[in-house]
Amino acid sequence: MADGFYPQILPKTPNYYICYICNVQHAWRECPLIGQSVSHYRIVEKLGGGGMGVVYGAEDTRLGRRVALKFLPEGSSRDRAALQRFLREGRAASALNHPNICTVHDIGEHEGRPFFVMELVRGEQLGECISGRPFSTDRLLHLGIQIADALRAAHSEGIVHRDIKPSNIIVTKEGNVKVVDFGLAKLVRPSGGAGSEAPTVGWEERDLTASGAAVGTVSYMSPEQVRGQDVDFRTDIFSLGAVLYEMATGRRAFPANTVGIAFEAILNRAPVSPIELRPDLPEEVERIINKALEKDPDLRYQSAADLRTDLKRLRRDTESRPSGERRGAVAAPSPRRSKALYGAVALALVALVAGALTLLRDRLEPPPTRSEWVRLTDFTDSATSPALSPDGRMLTFLRGAPGRLPRRDRSMSRCCPTGRRFSSPTTTRRR
Repeated sequence: MADGFYPQILPKTPNYYICYICNVQHAWRECPLIGQSVSHYRIVEKLGGGGMGVVYGAEDTRLGRRVALKFLPEGSSRDRAALQRFLREGRAASALNHPNICTVHDIGEHEGRPFFVMELVRGEQLGECISGRPFSTDRLLHLGIQIADALRAAHSEGIVHRDIKPSNIIVTKEGNVKVVDFGLAKLVRPSGGAGSEAPTVGWEERDLTASGAAVGTVSYMSPEQVRGQDVDFRTDIFSLGAVLYEMATGRRAFPANTVGIAFEAILNRAPVSPIELRPDLPEEVERIINKALEKDPDLRYQSAADLRTDLKRLRRDTESRPSGERRGAVAAPSPRRSKALYGAVALALVALVAGALTLLRDRLEPPPTRSEWVRLTDFTDSATSPALSPDGRMLTFLRGAPGRLPRRDRSMSRCCPTGRRFSSPTTTRRR
């Protein structure tokens, strides 16, 4: 959230009125929970809020640690669907214990409002880290492996997240990943069978277009979610593929201004080749992304563990090369560029060989087997001091009147008849 204050109208209740959203460095103004104690937690600041809940920073007075308290938004506790989704998030996350998943410690209720206590994570949303700028291959692999491992852990407990997107992935100050917001999670059979719950579309206020159409979460939905079909673990793999694509290129795999356009692209169109957008991207990264984004779930990675394995193997192969070779691997040209380069090199080699053969053809001509007498002059005066040119095709001599010394300014030359070369100066005699 950017520095500064932004007005937000909260629900009209006796305790709430127009407030201001601020970042974590500022206190939440006019918020009645600031400074209060909820159970043994003393609330010290508001960290953020939205349609899925309101999050406060608090101090655990028993253990002396900082935690985060997430409350269901005011008034939503009477919404049965919202309450079930909120409790599902707490239960799903509390069942998981993984370094790349935000830990839920406890679930409680305060003045009729349910809340759960979770690990306080300081960092930035992955989308804010990208901001249109692609990650280096090393960073992409570092974060991608952690996200895939978090999904592997959730799937092993039968939990499908169903809302993997950059805003639900936090990058900590240490450069590690925390997957958050299991509000749309569902429990399926660990063997991979799908349950009967229909997919839920999450809407984000910051992703609304001018016409009011939301596309934020939709851009990361799998084709089976778009069709309203039952989903299993592979739906998270498709969403992770869309996240990896954005990390690699700096842009969304399925950019759109409306929900309808996004749905059509997810169902029927392949995203632009990542290497076309970023030529220095390793081809193996593109292969991994394309496999994760297969529209047919049976052609996709069948588990997050398989996806993680390919990412780890690529990181190992990249790190094991010398630095210069690693740069070459990262900057490998696309196949189309390679073919054009090889063709140009081949043409240059052909031209070079042809020129060399032309130059050597005459030089390799065998010398004549006998002397040839060729008359080059027919003067009444003298022709003296003959000299052959280096290539044996020109004869230079001095011409002068009989009885007079020849003059240098009367030097003349004659070309060998038919262009043939003399074998040596001794084979030509003055006549």
